[in-house]
Amino acid sequence: MTLALIPATDHDLIALARTGSEKAYRELLDRYQRPVFSLVYRMVRDRELAEDLAQETFVKVFNHLDRFDPKFKFSSWIFKIASNLAIDSLRKKEPVTVSIEGSRNAETAEQIEATQITVESRDENPEEFLEAKELGQEIERAIGALRADYRTAILLRHVEGRAYEEIAVIMGVPLGTVKTYIHRARSELRETLAHLRIET
Repeated sequence: MTLALIPATDHDLIALARTGSEKAYRELLDRYQRPVFSLVYRMVRDRELAEDLAQETFVKVFNHLDRFDPKFKFSSWIFKIASNLAIDSLRKKEPVTVSIEGSRNAETAEQIEATQITVESRDENPEEFLEAKELGQEIERAIGALRADYRTAILLRHVEGRAYEEIAVIMGVPLGTVKTYIHRARSELRETLAHLRIET
C-alpha cells in the first residue's frame, strides 16, 4: 500500500493504525507533530522540554488508540494529552516568562515563530513600533506569571484561537470551568497591567 492510498480522515487512519499499519502511524505523526510541538512549546517555553513532552504525547497516543472516542475530534484528544503533560510540567517549575519575540531557546526560524506572541501595530512609525514592543514585553511578563491552568486557557483561546468548547475538551474540564479560568486570567492580567490602561 502506498501512502497515497491511505484514507485521508483521521478516524480512518486511526482504524488502520489499530490494525498495526505503520504507514497510518506515520501519517498521523506527520499531521500532528508540528501543531503538538507548537502548542507545548508555547506553554513551557523550553525547546528541549517541549520536544520531550511532544514525544511523550505521541507515545501515549499510540499506546492508547483503543481509548479514543470517535465522537470527538482526534485533534482535541491529542491536544488534551499534550496540554495535560505540559501543565504537569509547569506545575513542577517556577513560572517562566513568555516572549513576544519567541523563546530564547529557539534555534530556528520555525521555533521562534512557534513561540511568538504578536502585538501588531497598524503603523510603520518606529516610535509606535517601539511602544508596541514595550507593551508586548509587559504583557508577556504578565502571562508568564499566571498559574498553569489560567495560562493554558489564555494561550489556547487567544494564541491558538480555539473555541471555548474545544478548550474544555483539551483541558478535560467543564465548559464553565474554562470560562472561569479565562475570566480570572483576564482579571489578573487586567490588574497586573492596570498601569498601562489596557483592555484585555
